[in-house]
Amino acid sequence: MYEAWKRYFTFVDNVNIITKLGLGVFLFFFVIFVHNFDVMIYLTSLMLIFLLIFGGMKFKVTALFVVYTVIFSIISALFMIFYGDGTHTLFKLGIINITTESLVRGLHLSMRTDTVTFFGIVMAFTSQIVMIFYSLMQHLKVKPKVAYAFMAAIRMVPLIISSFVQLRKSLKMRYQMVDKSNYRGFARMKHLIIPLLSQNIRKAHQLSVAMEKKGFKDGPRTYYYYAPFSYRDILFILLFAAILIIAVLLAHYLPITGITDVRG
Repeated sequence: MYEAWKRYFTFVDNVNIITKLGLGVFLFFFVIFVHNFDVMIYLTSLMLIFLLIFGGMKFKVTALFVVYTVIFSIISALFMIFYGDGTHTLFKLGIINITTESLVRGLHLSMRTDTVTFFGIVMAFTSQIVMIFYSLMQHLKVKPKVAYAFMAAIRMVPLIISSFVQLRKSLKMRYQMVDKSNYRGFARMKHLIIPLLSQNIRKAHQLSVAMEKKGFKDGPRTYYYYAPFSYRDILFILLFAAILIIAVLLAHYLPITGITDVRG
């Protein structure tokens, strides 16, 4: 599915996942301490451009993720918008009191969410699951037994989805010959859940036995894949730093709202 969505590759696809994770954590804490509204406007816009250029996915797929992200961020900020404090009332109805200050703080919060999420989408679109765990084992010394277990669990997800689809199709055929009273409500759910659980528990047990037989245990081992650091990591760090610096400079020299502190 991931390969079907991919349209082109950039140097970001070859950046070590540890570098991406480190910058993602830094970005999370960075936006927490940004209270300048214009900085967040520029930073969110630049991060969206960064996603569109370096995500490498089909535009429809990227647009879908962006729309869902914006909707979720606005919904998460509604409580602050509707019930925030402020002196300049824009709308009041019962307990709902929207002020200029609460609206700005709510939008500021939603842009924080958008910024971090856009960067997270780039990480997801440009990182291979296998290389993530190999990098963690090789550089952060995560135990192979733990890493391979997580890798196997993630690989099981498409199998579970496939089993679910096949089970639904087979039940539709079966229900044509069974009275409706036998598969209404909880009975229909039981027909799906119990076979699905039994099938995948059996698959998981078979996988665990196979991993034990192949020696997936803790201790020194060699790797077929290597996830080294390279000059691409330096380029990615410089690009990331440039985005932050440009956002701050634009807010200083080309302010949009002039709101330097959303806290009041």
